[in-house]
Amino acid sequence: MKLLTVPAGRGVLWVRSGFRVFFAKPLAYSALFAAFLFGALLLLLVPLLGALLMLAALPLVSQGFMIATKGVLAGQTPLVNVFIEPIRDRRPQAIMMLKLGLIYAAGSLFIMWFSDWADGGTFNALQEAMTSQTADTERLEVLLADPRLSTGMLLRLFLASCLALPFWHAPALVHWEGQSPAQALFSSTIACWRNKGAFAVYALTWSGVIVLFAVLINSVFLLLGAAKLVPIAAMAGGLMFSTVFYASLYFTFSDCFEGQAAAEVGTDVPPAS
Repeated sequence: MKLLTVPAGRGVLWVRSGFRVFFAKPLAYSALFAAFLFGALLLLLVPLLGALLMLAALPLVSQGFMIATKGVLAGQTPLVNVFIEPIRDRRPQAIMMLKLGLIYAAGSLFIMWFSDWADGGTFNALQEAMTSQTADTERLEVLLADPRLSTGMLLRLFLASCLALPFWHAPALVHWEGQSPAQALFSSTIACWRNKGAFAVYALTWSGVIVLFAVLINSVFLLLGAAKLVPIAAMAGGLMFSTVFYASLYFTFSDCFEGQAAAEVGTDVPPAS
């Protein structure tokens, strides 16, 4: 396996390739994302351990979508079993993948706990106030004006970004390259740092896509006099963009590493079917 460095403009191609591969198999990808949401809901219903199990499963989810995209590039239609493929048959790698999930869950729980401590619980209080059936406008204004809220939000964003770097490629490196969790986390961090320009453009491109979509649907539905439909369109767009994001992960991996998985298939997206 060889670590690669790509130009910053590659970030735009990652997003574009994600959309192309999604529209090649839109029903299959939508079914995968629906299965992921349904599975997450079931895990959250498990008393006490539900949230931990859901967090631990997220590396499996991202790897499942990478396997799906790799299959689509090879002319296959992905099925739901892509989510269990990393822990099926190969016992040593399955154990390493499960360890990776537990590390991710522990890191996520630490970020939640530390951020809650830093903002004094204002973020959780704001969530409760916003979802309450009896809206308290005064309380919302007080919480939004609390400087600890913005501090906590920035801290969450910073820590989540720091956690994302080592885990971005780690599931793929464990599954396809047989690396240990520690080695995979280190390799992923180095790859993301060496290609930070491409990842910055990738993030900016996604931000631009989302902002453009928001402006477009607001303008269209306001002109049609159907402003009530904006939230529905926003939700549908959000689900599609989330699916496309997961579909694009394989391209970030194959461009950052020259290894077995990246060499087995090309990057040409098959025509829509």
